[in-house]
Parts: sequence; C-alpha cells; structure tokens
Amino acid sequence: MFVRLALASLRSRMGSVLLTFLAITVSVFVLLGVEQIRHQSKSSFSNTVSGIDLIVGARTGDINLLLYSVFRLGNATNNISWQSYQDFAANPNVAWTIPIALGDSHKGFRVMGTTADYFTHFRFGQNRPLALARGTPFAQLYDVVLGSEVAKSLGYELGDKLVLAHGLGSTSFSLHKDKPFQVVGVLQATGTPVDQTLHVSLEAIEAIHLGWQNGVNVPGAARVGPSEKDLTPETITAFMVGLKSKLAIFRLQRAINTYPDEPLQAILPGVTLTQLWQMMAAMENTLRLIAALVLLASLLGLAAMLLASIKERQGEIAVMRAIGAPPRFIFALIQAEALLITLGSIVVANLLLALGIAVAGNFLAERYSLFIDSHLLTPQLAVQMGGILVSAWIVSVVPGVSAYRRALS
Repeated sequence: MFVRLALASLRSRMGSVLLTFLAITVSVFVLLGVEQIRHQSKSSFSNTVSGIDLIVGARTGDINLLLYSVFRLGNATNNISWQSYQDFAANPNVAWTIPIALGDSHKGFRVMGTTADYFTHFRFGQNRPLALARGTPFAQLYDVVLGSEVAKSLGYELGDKLVLAHGLGSTSFSLHKDKPFQVVGVLQATGTPVDQTLHVSLEAIEAIHLGWQNGVNVPGAARVGPSEKDLTPETITAFMVGLKSKLAIFRLQRAINTYPDEPLQAILPGVTLTQLWQMMAAMENTLRLIAALVLLASLLGLAAMLLASIKERQGEIAVMRAIGAPPRFIFALIQAEALLITLGSIVVANLLLALGIAVAGNFLAERYSLFIDSHLLTPQLAVQMGGILVSAWIVSVVPGVSAYRRALS
C-alpha cells in the first residue's frame, strides 16, 4: 500500500521524475562501468604471467626487467651469456627454463626467440597454457608462430612468408631479406603481450644475424642452415624459471643476484606486477573520484527535484493529514520516492552495462586485449550499490524534513 502510494505520487510528476531517473541511471552506469573495467583491467594485468617463479636478466630495475621480458616494452640494459643461463638451468632445484632473445621486430610487432619449452611451460591467467588456433609450433629453422593480434592485424595465414627487421622500430631499413620466415602456426588469443609477438627459435635469431656486424648486414653473407654452422646462441636477453619447490625461490634468487661471473638479477613476477600496478594507483583513483562526483551531482539533483515539488504538493499533504496520516508518514513517503527512483536507476544501469558488455565484449578483447567478465554481481559491486541507496536516503532527508514541517503547519 505504502509503495503503491509512492509510485502513484511519482507518476503524477512523470516529466521531472523521468529526467531525474535518467540522470541517476547514467551516473550509476558510469560508476559501475568504471569499477568493472578497473577490476577486469587489474585482473588481466595480474594474469599476464602465471606459474613462473623467477625472471632473470641483466642487472637493472625490477620493473624494467619485467617490462621488457613480459610486456615487450623498453629495452634490456645488457644481454646475459649463454653459459650463465646454462649454469642456472642445470641447477637441481630448477624444473624448467624458458630462454628469450629480443631485439628484432616485424612491422612494429616484437620478435621473440625462444625454445619449444615456451609452448610447453608458459602460463597466463589462471594457469592457462598457450594453445594454437591453427598450425604447429616452429620445427624448422625459418618457421615463425604468430600471436593472434599479429595474424589478425597483418592478415597472415599459414604458409605466408615474412621478413624480420633488425631493431625495434615500426619502420626499418635493416631487413633480413635473405632469410624469410614461413608462418607455421597462430596462437589463440590470450589477452596478454603474447598476442602481439612473433615467436621464432633461438637458432633462427642466430642465423639471421650471421654476417651482421654492429647492426649492419655485411654483403656476401650466405643463407645458412642448421647443418652448416653451430647456431647455439652466445647471449640471450633473459630467461624465465620454474622451480620444483617454491621453498627454493628465495635461495635461488639470492644465488642469481650474487652470481660472481656476471651481474644478473632475478625478480619474482607477481611481486613486481603488484609494484607496477601500484604506480598506476593515482590514475585509478582519479577515475573513481570522477565517477563518484558524477553520481553525487545526480543525487543532489534528485534532492532538488523532491524539494522543489514539496511546495506544489501542499494540497496533497493537507489531504493526507486530513485522513489521519502523521507527519512522519509524509517524511517516509518522500524518502520512499527517492529510494524507488534510485533503485530503478540501479536496475536499469546494470541491465545497460550487461548489454554493453555483451555487445562490445569481443571488440574490447580483440582490439585492446581487455577481457571483461559478464558476471556483474560481485560482492564489491553489491556493496557499492548498497552505498548508492544509502546516499540517496541521506540526500532525501532534506526534502523529507521540509515535507515534515509543512505537515505540522
């Protein structure tokens, strides 16, 4: 009965109520959208690598080592010798290693030299392995496996030929034209930097640089095959380590950081990822503050609309008082109207957000590698929606008190 009376009262002022309803709906949509994207971005960011205990490279900053080895951003300060890599790969506590060699590119996408262990041991997300959408891992010297974004952006298919460029620029004049690669595989989308990487063997990296000196191709260098020269690399950029027991992490990290033959550094990727995300906390909090201010402005608009309607409802209040409604009933009615408008806005905003994710989800995943979960009802969002209702109740106290006083007069 009480709710029906509040709904009937709102219907009698449909125009102003509808505008207020739309304003709150948009603000709630923005707030929930920002929170959902922030949460999913953080989750995607943290899930870039999984199951890797240590990342080892030349001595530099923790974040720089993480950026160039995992996110393909920036450059290594130095390479590490193959002998040092072999020393730690043979450590009895080490279960597997993934050596990586960076430094070449193809039309703006990074090229990574590695071994077949990369396709076996590398994990992302919740311990998800890499999977091929089509083709096979590289087996021959000049085979290349493409990340999903590379294949899609450049339109490559299995069997296509491509030429790598020396260096990392999107436009390069130092091309390995005499050693073209053939596409033999395309990985499934992962939402990580793997999607934007071309994967070749370490031997291929050595082969394409035979006859090169100081980044320049020496004329007359012949194409070589595996049988013509030992293509074991002399140096690599970094390597990832998986251990047999987590208890050995810090002991091996200390051994690497104090390695006497070469200045090396080992980082825990999970810890460094957390440090990197904390550096972006200012931007994250700014987005949340803007969304909260938009919502506050809409709720104040709700209070202003109700307050402005009190004078027009003087006759309605007098009738309710004449039939025995106490002043606190009038106060509760105003509060109920505010909560009904806000609750309806929350429901519609959630429906719009779910629809937006369903429509734009694939686009965000393919274009920006942002995978947004369609499940909106998380404990955090439930708390936020409860906070919105409480805020609406608080701002409606002012028009409620005004109506209460008019009921007494």
